[in-house]
Amino acid sequence: MTLPTPDLSDNAALPPALQAGADDGRAASSAEIAERITQSILAQRLAPGTRLGEQALAGLFGVSRTLVREALTRLAARGIVTVSSRRGWFVIEPSRQEARQAFAARRAIELGLLRYAPPLTAQAIGRLQEHVAQEERALAADDAALRSYLLGDFHVCLGECAGNVLLADTLRDLTARTTLIAMRYQSSHQAHASCADHAQIVAALARGDTEQAIALMDAHLGDVEAGLSAATPDDRPDPLRQALRPLGRGN
Repeated sequence: MTLPTPDLSDNAALPPALQAGADDGRAASSAEIAERITQSILAQRLAPGTRLGEQALAGLFGVSRTLVREALTRLAARGIVTVSSRRGWFVIEPSRQEARQAFAARRAIELGLLRYAPPLTAQAIGRLQEHVAQEERALAADDAALRSYLLGDFHVCLGECAGNVLLADTLRDLTARTTLIAMRYQSSHQAHASCADHAQIVAALARGDTEQAIALMDAHLGDVEAGLSAATPDDRPDPLRQALRPLGRGN
């Protein structure tokens, strides 16, 4: 994939906040930078159209622009960011047509995954149950960022528990795209309803009732898609340093 070289000028000041490099103190790798950006999108901290300045990100993560550009190129290849030779890098702004396509792709993948995957092990069921419990704790704590991330990551976790890493990676990217779509078009996140849906899906899988789990997942994805409206949130995106801090350190 050939990408245009963006304008490298970036004079935007970053507000003082938590350092966003690797959690163990070393410089972040390009893969870790890409993952942090993806997590921040799933947490609804980075809104559609947010500019991702190379200089700002390099200072934020304590790395070179070359490493930042490598991370952003990874995300562009995955359809999560876009680049303009004159304007730089931006989080994508999905259209309504792209919204329909993304939800159709998720439905095909997730329902097929449930139908054709081997029965989940007790360990996998336990992991999914713990994931739902984490969602419930985030809801109770009113931690909006962690709640949003966990609700999206449930679907990735399901792919991993089913033993299909390839589909889990695909779902991670599709979930990031549909999260951006929800931020742009969805009238309300309906977090409690989504968490309850997840709990019912896991309960059906624990009973070995694959058909019920498929029906519940189909209804869940349909409900999320049906909640989309033309409304656009008024909230401005968080500054980069605030948006890209590790999850679980406040809202």
